[in-house]
Amino acid sequence: MDLSTLVIDANEAAKRISDIVNRTPLQYNQHLSEQYGAEIYLKREDLQVVRSYKLRGAYNKIISLSQDEAARGVTCASAGNHAQGVALSCKKLNIKGIIFMPGPTPRQKVTQTEMWGNGNIEIVLTGDTFDDCQKAALEYTRVHNMTFIPPFDDLKVIEGQGTVAVEVLQDLPDLDAIFIPIGGGGLSSGVSSHMKKHAPNVKLYGVEPEGAASMQAAIKNNGPIELEHINKFVDGAAVKKVGTLTYQISSMLLDSVRSVPEGKICSTILELYNKDAIVVEPAGALSIAALEFHKEEIKGKKVVCIISGGNNDIDRMSEIKELSLLYEGFKHYFIVRFPQRPGALRLLVTEVLGPKDDITRFEYIKKTERERGPALIGIELDDPKNYIALIERMKSYKFDFIELNKDQTLFEYLV
Repeated sequence: MDLSTLVIDANEAAKRISDIVNRTPLQYNQHLSEQYGAEIYLKREDLQVVRSYKLRGAYNKIISLSQDEAARGVTCASAGNHAQGVALSCKKLNIKGIIFMPGPTPRQKVTQTEMWGNGNIEIVLTGDTFDDCQKAALEYTRVHNMTFIPPFDDLKVIEGQGTVAVEVLQDLPDLDAIFIPIGGGGLSSGVSSHMKKHAPNVKLYGVEPEGAASMQAAIKNNGPIELEHINKFVDGAAVKKVGTLTYQISSMLLDSVRSVPEGKICSTILELYNKDAIVVEPAGALSIAALEFHKEEIKGKKVVCIISGGNNDIDRMSEIKELSLLYEGFKHYFIVRFPQRPGALRLLVTEVLGPKDDITRFEYIKKTERERGPALIGIELDDPKNYIALIERMKSYKFDFIELNKDQTLFEYLV
């Protein structure tokens, strides 16, 4: 593919969308800079009008439609952020929109989409994943002769997302590296294409969730391939298959693509909230979570992390905390069969657990109506380093146990 033949002009797109898109701040972050021995700047797309960068690509695409295309109305498929961008664009341009969203989309994102569309859009919830949802949207578009607004695999959408890079270069022209979240690849394609053209020495790091590493799968396969299963936790970036165009651009221009565990993403969300009062969604934390895996490369460098969105549902915070504790090694689950002697449970509490450890979950798994079987026990440690000692004490007191954290199948089934 010859990228020089592609018409992607993010500078022109920035002018085109300036009447609706906020110029988001690029903020120096002190605690991250001290932690990594670098100058870390956060591109705050969580402060965008719809709290994500997706408005940029959606509006750039829709405002570029012909009068006939606009009159027939538009459709889209989205896990939430692209939907909100399309909704606000439809309201701004007075265009009818039908927005398809996956069934599990957080209610907060559905409500926000309705608010931004404010009478110009209709929402259809369908399918379990983005990919299922998109199939339904494309069929509806064909039957009703409307215009589909892709979430990422489209030149005008990519061009619009590239306006993030326009602002970054204006604010920090001497940056050394930029970390870019990847879902379908629209942002990584737009940012990398602009950077390679105007700042070719800047290192471009793509980041995706470990449970939905579709760009890495595409690179390994030499073309987009649909993942059989994905972890939908990072809903803003949980895509089974990246776009054909976004793969071609991103795979050629990004210096690297790596995945980040969902637990690390959760720890990053909590750290940003506790230390900086910044509320990000899981996809928004991807770029910052990746710093830990590149800490030697970025020392002494000027680094930008794109916070792609801040549409986080408060109801998810307990799940986020749980996944963080599991990842950091504070929380562990066991199936425990107690020794057949009196006071075995008391022994677990007084002798096996450390003085500051806590039982967070306890329930017997019944074997029969008369006989109790083993127990499912959740333990939160005061310090992850105490885990080995805990295991040694359980063995010395003859507790028969299974470490569920090390058995993903049993963990998902029981916990």
